[in-house]
Amino acid sequence: MRTLQRIALVLVIIGALNWGLIGLFQWDLVASLFGGQDAFLSRVVYTLVGLSGLACLSLLFDPVDEDVRNPNSSAQSRNVSYGTEFSEEADINPLGESNQDNMGQNRRHPSKENK
Repeated sequence: MRTLQRIALVLVIIGALNWGLIGLFQWDLVASLFGGQDAFLSRVVYTLVGLSGLACLSLLFDPVDEDVRNPNSSAQSRNVSYGTEFSEEADINPLGESNQDNMGQNRRHPSKENK
């Protein structure tokens, strides 16, 4: 079904570009390529573009987020931190001191105090 939706989307894009050309330049590309608006092939293309527009209506109601469509994606393996800067938890910095020790105080590193 995914392939059919992509084909329909391509045909809708072709139709939108054709309408853009009609609106900007009063030039119908499909009619020019296939022998006028009344030609059989032009009518087939117009019909396929119209049916593709109906088929693309289902894309309007598809979930946008990749994780919703594919629950087995790599989103489960991501390490997400829900903490905020206002958290009560003590974070450890590279020197081994907690951020709560460093807040509002100018503490020296223990190795520097011995010197």
